[in-house]
Amino acid sequence: MFYRPEDGHGLPHNPFNAIITPRPIGWISSQDAGGRANLAPYSFFNGVAYEPPQVMFACTSGKPDRAEMKDSVANIVETGVFCVNIVAEAMRDAMNTSAGIHPMEVDEFELAGLEKAQAQTVDCPYVAGAPAVLECKLTRTVQLPGAANTVVFGEVTGIHLRDDCVRDGKFDILAFNPLARLGYRDYTTVTELFSLKRPGE
Repeated sequence: MFYRPEDGHGLPHNPFNAIITPRPIGWISSQDAGGRANLAPYSFFNGVAYEPPQVMFACTSGKPDRAEMKDSVANIVETGVFCVNIVAEAMRDAMNTSAGIHPMEVDEFELAGLEKAQAQTVDCPYVAGAPAVLECKLTRTVQLPGAANTVVFGEVTGIHLRDDCVRDGKFDILAFNPLARLGYRDYTTVTELFSLKRPGE
């Protein structure tokens, strides 16, 4: 099968986001200038640089009360900071609750029954108990072609690692089994790993 996206795929569901899988989930916490918190997951998310450490996530739609972008992006543009919370398998239901399209005045931490903690290097809440949290300051946003496609880039200014996830000097992902997004409404968890040496090592 071959298709040009501009012509449509002819399938019952769009296969594009099922092709690029698994995708890590950036559970983005932010707050507006008035201190109103927001929490939402984004699966177009990744790290993009080591020195200094930098991350990105992309927002691909608006919402009924904010057509041009979602609350996360609006808050980050307003305040210049955000946190990335890593999603453990045990937090999947809370993550899914926060994925709903809620009015901007709704606090998804409260809606999902999650405890907040306060970041140390930026003025932003994060998910207490998350296996890892990246505190970030906004470096730039990039508007992509399309009605509401925005990429947010941030520099990581502080990192939290849950103590039970650090084993033998490494951040052990099998201590919490990270959640990853597949296509459609499908997810998976990382429950096993293997290592490969690079050629010449």
